[in-house]
Amino acid sequence: MTVAVSHSEFALPGVRCAGCIAKIERGLAPMAGVRAARVNMTTRRVAIDHAPDLTPDQLRAALAGIGFEAQPIAAAAAAREDATESRALIRAMAVAGFAAMNIMLLSVSVWSGASGATRDLFHWLSALIAMPTVAYAGRPFFASAWTAVRRGRTNMDVPISIGVILATALSLFETVTGGEHAYFDGAVSLLFFLLVGRVLDSVMCARARSGVAALLRETAPGGTVELADGQTAWRRADEIAPGMTLIVAAGERLAADGVVLGGDSRLDMSLITGESRPEPVAPGARVVAGTLNIDAPLSIRVTAAGADTTIAGIARLMDAAGQGRSRYVRIADRAARFYAPAVHLLALLSFAGWMIAGAGWHQALLVAVAVLIITCPCALGLAVPAAQIVAAGALMKRGVLIKDGSALERLAEADCVRFDKTGTLTLGRPIPVGALPLADAERPVALALARASTHPVARALVIELQRAGVVAAMLDDVRETPGLGVEGRVVGGDAAGLVARLGRTEWVGLGISAHDGLETGFRLGEDAPRRLCFADRMRDDAAATVAGMKALGMDVGILSGDRGEAVRPIAAALGLTAQVRMRPEDKLAAIDRLKDAGHHVLMVGDGLNDGPALAAGHVSLAPASASDVGQTAADAVFMGDSLAPTLVAVRAARATRRIVGQNFALAIGYNALAVPLAILGHVTPLVAAIAMSSSSLIVVANALRLRSCAR
Repeated sequence: MTVAVSHSEFALPGVRCAGCIAKIERGLAPMAGVRAARVNMTTRRVAIDHAPDLTPDQLRAALAGIGFEAQPIAAAAAAREDATESRALIRAMAVAGFAAMNIMLLSVSVWSGASGATRDLFHWLSALIAMPTVAYAGRPFFASAWTAVRRGRTNMDVPISIGVILATALSLFETVTGGEHAYFDGAVSLLFFLLVGRVLDSVMCARARSGVAALLRETAPGGTVELADGQTAWRRADEIAPGMTLIVAAGERLAADGVVLGGDSRLDMSLITGESRPEPVAPGARVVAGTLNIDAPLSIRVTAAGADTTIAGIARLMDAAGQGRSRYVRIADRAARFYAPAVHLLALLSFAGWMIAGAGWHQALLVAVAVLIITCPCALGLAVPAAQIVAAGALMKRGVLIKDGSALERLAEADCVRFDKTGTLTLGRPIPVGALPLADAERPVALALARASTHPVARALVIELQRAGVVAAMLDDVRETPGLGVEGRVVGGDAAGLVARLGRTEWVGLGISAHDGLETGFRLGEDAPRRLCFADRMRDDAAATVAGMKALGMDVGILSGDRGEAVRPIAAALGLTAQVRMRPEDKLAAIDRLKDAGHHVLMVGDGLNDGPALAAGHVSLAPASASDVGQTAADAVFMGDSLAPTLVAVRAARATRRIVGQNFALAIGYNALAVPLAILGHVTPLVAAIAMSSSSLIVVANALRLRSCAR
């Protein structure tokens, strides 16, 4: 029995770190009716699969109980909120930076030997600048920390806030009592560097979200539909439904997916395929929302609208890219979960140790503040998401849509590749073998018949004849016989009244051919029948892609359900071994044998019969032309007619693994060096602020190297 599951998503502005993710997912897991909860830190959203009787209000209340305000998702409102938050962070960063520079100038004077009344004056001036600056620029951290503490939990902003407040309070005490040292420069500089990190994080997240928003903006806001009485009316995109007839004028974008009913035109498909050359379409052609109609009006029967369109599905894949929980992310999550308690305990032990050693409370508190500041795990928290976001964005520009971050990790581990043939190594679109054996008088009739059929060979014939500039003849009494072909009577011209047929070779009066590919037959009246042979063309860069994968040390082969006669020429051209006539269960068994031998298999396929193998592989890729089953089962989807994105994805995944490892090493090495120095009292709050912030900036800068990984 199938159990009904509903899906809800909420915006979570309060999500700041991996520890927040762990708290939300662990907090929702025991809730009755919740099947699964996944937090996307990049978009600051939570996706919840739950029983239908759980209402959004109940889910929001549960999230509030955990300590996170949940907001309904609205694209326009979310964009405005993102812009407002970014502007607020930039203003706070500017204030903190300006104040830090001025306080630093005053501090330099003190370090240079100013004493007595002059030193006290500089401390008071520093205090007058620092106090309002800390109050204003520290609001993002103080608000987050207070929300966490009020709910009985902690996050990374709690020790940051404690450190900033203690450093400021200690400095103010020193100023009031005429002490020698004040640390306003350290408190304000810490806020400045932290805000730099927050702004960078905001920019990276906004850039990741903007790709989805920009893609969705390509869909028309609505379109003209034909009503039952023959009249037309404009309807919003959310009012268009499958079964309607959409009238698309030249120069308009399509508002829904569908099948062309009437009209001949060209569509700009670059949004979907990456191919800049317009693609001709005719009756029977499948078209998708967001593409631009260039030449002439089209009438289209809608097959999918709104959230069910191809472009909306691609946007969902992009949005889901940051929701995967790779092994690296889980390691960072566990580290962040224990971070706050460990830091508080470490600072407390440092304070107690220095007090026991005979230092005064002033020195002990100073050491504790330095420990709180220097142990901020920003670098550790950024190590994985920064690398995955940059890599996913770079791959998206090359036409590879990664469904989740863990796919990149598994793709980096792949050591062997198995390709399906049809639609993967080949384009899955038949093309004529040699010149079409049709007389000039036969071509218009053949085009008219082919336009009346949805068979792949007929569609290929339409494209070939239209490219040659053929104009379709007029036919009447056109009818299609399932399994045989289509026939009709010619109207006008020298062939007027003649019956023409296009279909199975036996049906038009030809015998069965020994041709290995696809074929159809054509006959006009009593003239000699024509045999039209087609073949599925190999992708232009298939050989270079296979060679590139072999150069990476990967074992490459073919798993195909086609006949050996059709597969072996492709395998020979690519220098690959091939297993042929494989049923879905055979492909699955082949993948399992490779896994049992210790291999990590990358499966690349497109068809319905590839679904089990795609799901069984260690990682899988599918072209955008794949079946719904293939796209759903695959971990990533690549666009266009090129196979090169599969090689690009492997290289980018391996580069991402290297960068993540380097980031972990940088974060761990920083803490291994900095924390003992802070505990031993060799680090002031200012040095701690600079060191902690520098570690985060280094991790982000290292991740940004991945922008070129997909070239």
